Formats: sequence, C-alpha cells, structure tokens
Amino acid sequence: MNGKAVAKASKAEAELQELLRPGQSIELLKALHILTREGRLNQDSRRKLKQVYHLFQFIEKLLLELPEEGAHASLADHGAGKSYLGFILYDLFFGPRGGGRVYGIETRADLVDKSRALAKQLGFDRMAFLNISAAESADAAELPLQIDVVTALHACDTATDDAIAFGLAKQARFMVLVPCCQAEVAACLRQTKALALTRTPLAELWRHPLHTREIGSQLTNVLRCLYLEAHGYQVTVTELVGWEHSLKNELIIARRTGQRKASAAARLKELLAQFGLASMLETRFPMG
Repeated sequence: MNGKAVAKASKAEAELQELLRPGQSIELLKALHILTREGRLNQDSRRKLKQVYHLFQFIEKLLLELPEEGAHASLADHGAGKSYLGFILYDLFFGPRGGGRVYGIETRADLVDKSRALAKQLGFDRMAFLNISAAESADAAELPLQIDVVTALHACDTATDDAIAFGLAKQARFMVLVPCCQAEVAACLRQTKALALTRTPLAELWRHPLHTREIGSQLTNVLRCLYLEAHGYQVTVTELVGWEHSLKNELIIARRTGQRKASAAARLKELLAQFGLASMLETRFPMG
C-alpha cells in the first residue's frame, strides 16, 4: 500500500471513530451492512447511521427517565425493517445494563428471519422479532401487557397510527414517531374536494394534487398530535436530522402524563369537521 493509500485509510478510520458512539460493536455494524467488510462507511450508510444515532440520542434520554434508569425497560419498534434501530439500542443501551427487552415488529417475514438469526449470532437474547403488522400487535400474546417505549421509524402510511393505538393500549410511558408516507387523509380530501371547494375557500389549500398530498401529510401529523394530547400525552414536535439526510424528517415525541386535554379533543373534532373528515373519529381517532 503506497503512502497516499495509507493516508486515505487512516483518514477514513479517524472519521469512523469520530462518528461511532462509545462501545459500538463494529461487528454488528458490519452484519447490518452499515459498514463494509473492511469496516468502512459509504455515503448512504453514513447517512443511515447518523439518522439512527440521532434517534438513539432522543430515546436514550427517555429510557434514562424510567425506573432504575431504564435497566429493565421494554421497547417495541414498529415497522422495524432490518432493525437497525433495535440492534443499536440493544448494543449501546440494553446489552450493557443486563436487563430490559426489545421487540421488533415487522410484516416482511424474510427480514424477521434475518433479524432473529443475527440476534442469535450476536447473543442478543433479550431481543424478539414478531412477523405481524402494527395493527395486530396490540393483541399479540408474545408481547407484555405494558410497554415502556414505543418507536416507529418511517412506518408507512397508517402503520404510524397503528403504532399510536398500540402505545395507548399498552399504556406506553413514551412514544417516539417518525412518520413516513401518509395517504389516508389525502385520499379522503381528494374524494370530498368538489364539495369542499363550494363550501370554504380553505379547500384551495388542497385543490391541486401536489398540495392535496402535502396538506394531507401535514394534517395527518397535526391530528396525531392532538389525538395523543387528548389521551394524556405531552407532545413535542421537532426535526430528526437535517433535511440533507431525509425528507421524512418530522419527529414526534409523546410523554405520558395521564392528564387528558379536553381542549385537544375539541380541536381534533373541529378540524375533522372542517376538513370533511368526521368519519375518522370512529375509524382512526376514537375518543373512547
């Protein structure tokens, strides 16, 4: 290896060590294909790792608020995919504490099988992976009656709503959500567009198809936040990472207080009525 190659390799190694969190398993990152076999990062994996680390920082702070600083916490990750988040949480938080459990919930059987095999290979024996949907998970016998933390990173469309319903059913102390594509509200707006245009000038906000999609996405997350507040959660909305890393960037953090906000429930109902979505009170945002 010539001098330039050595210098380049040394620089890459230094950048990697600067990025990695203390205690992070290199072998895990290789197994997840975040690092190459040579232990290097490419541009895509760098972006992915930064995003997961950002989310880890938020979740770690919440876990530390739990009894015994989260030593025996339970966490359910919806739409887990390849379980980058779950594995890194276990490696950096749950593993060193010798307690707690991580549950990955994913509909794609091949990804569940791979995650189970990797957890066994690494000795991550307090990780479990369920091949079910977020909608089915609340009634799954494999899951405990109560879950401390619910996460959903880019769970598509209504899977985020199903994760919220799961969190409510399990009396989750915290929910950490990064919504992905949202089509349900936009589809409803599209169906009632002609009537809405005759009724209110606000309908101009979603007259054009592109605006329908954008307003539908924005409105969906506003409704989710009000729904959480109405069910006894304090809600914070922020950015996950810089826009250069991800367009699906909204991070919703819900902290259970047990104090239901009647004003949030009223605003939710008013918004649904204003946008012609009142039927969603029964299907998506029940107040029972």
